[in-house]
Amino acid sequence: MKQEILAKRIADVIQQNGRPMHIKEIASHFPDKPESTIRGRLYTNLKKRFDRVARGVYMLLSGDGAAFVVEGDGRNLAMFEDESVDAIVTDHPWEDEASNKGTNRVFDKTYDHTSFRYTIEDFEEKARVLKEGGFLVEILPAENEQNFKYLYEIKVMAEAAGLNYYAKVPWRKGKCVYNTGRKSKNSEDIMFFVKGRARALRPDKQRGGWMSGTSYMLPTEFDFEPISPKKRIHQAEKPVELYEAILEAITRPGEMVVDQFAGSGNLGRAAMRRGRIGVLFEILKENVSRMVQNLSIPEISLQV
Repeated sequence: MKQEILAKRIADVIQQNGRPMHIKEIASHFPDKPESTIRGRLYTNLKKRFDRVARGVYMLLSGDGAAFVVEGDGRNLAMFEDESVDAIVTDHPWEDEASNKGTNRVFDKTYDHTSFRYTIEDFEEKARVLKEGGFLVEILPAENEQNFKYLYEIKVMAEAAGLNYYAKVPWRKGKCVYNTGRKSKNSEDIMFFVKGRARALRPDKQRGGWMSGTSYMLPTEFDFEPISPKKRIHQAEKPVELYEAILEAITRPGEMVVDQFAGSGNLGRAAMRRGRIGVLFEILKENVSRMVQNLSIPEISLQV
């Protein structure tokens, strides 16, 4: 009975806030309870299905992870306090009419309507909500004659906002090869930025303790097959396994990661598999419905 009462109190806190909350923030409302108790009640007692916790905010729990879906513009992160987010991983609907019409990335008019180019204000907002040492991961198109200036501008804007360039790792799309533009291509670039100095995530096997940087040495490339066009629910859908590999590199279990332009919601699936809290923004109502269905698929944790 006491467990059920505590679970209801936790649910009430989330509903009253009407926004995604980090476990530590939820626990702060219960000073008489250890964080481990709050975590346990959150994962085992709340209904394991989507619950509408506020207007346009939905929550799904699975195993040790959770996903929030927020119907709204991901460029607006006003719901988050300063330095409250552990990581941001996102694939913004970049505006590039020529590249967006290739075989590899054919978008309908709905997508074209929401596409845009980042401004310095976007990166200042990302930097505001990120914790010191937290990572920003931007999934971007492979460089070509149409976008090379914009890709450079992204690095400049990020640096100006206090987000240091950390590394770039291509995503190799398995065996798929597309003949678009001036050369065949089957990759996108994944850029890692960090706020200030990277926090200590990597075990120091020689000296003991922890070293600054990602939890494992980033690979030369990520090699994962893309979603089949017949099965994908969003034009720019990324495989869950790719997101899992990224989350394992830049976050710890129980931490919060934000996807500002969630599309299919696959980052949320990866977060639930890996015991993270994914906060997914989607501006298009019809996409939110597809994300809810996608995130309701039973999850099986895979090893990276």
